[in-house]
Amino acid sequence: MAEKFRNPFPTVDIIIEIAGGIVLIERKNPPPGWAMPGGFVDYGESVEAAAVREAKEETCLEVKLTEQFYTYSDPSRDPRHHTLAVVFIATAAGTPQGADDARVAKIFFEKTLPAPIAFDHAAILRDYFHFKKTGQRPRP
Repeated sequence: MAEKFRNPFPTVDIIIEIAGGIVLIERKNPPPGWAMPGGFVDYGESVEAAAVREAKEETCLEVKLTEQFYTYSDPSRDPRHHTLAVVFIATAAGTPQGADDARVAKIFFEKTLPAPIAFDHAAILRDYFHFKKTGQRPRP
């Protein structure tokens, strides 16, 4: 009997640093809530190119990737599928505008994050703010 292979879907999420805060989008599609800009990596596309593309599609911002932050792969991180997300930190200038899968895009600060936050993005953002204060990244 032939075995059916199932693999996680590769995705990217982008923490866009701008004007002293970060950009989050309000999702148009389920699951509802606020999220970091991001999405699925297309076939034949690098994760870096996917991050730049997704940021532009969802926020109308041209971003400069500054570093790869961490990779999150808990099978329960997305209720729709098993995904793994390569998370990048990027910078941008301008005013974010929601487009594509984003109803709106806004700048938030650590103490003013909206709710609810979709997927595992609240945990990722906690890791990011801890990293910004201490230089310590998440550990496997």
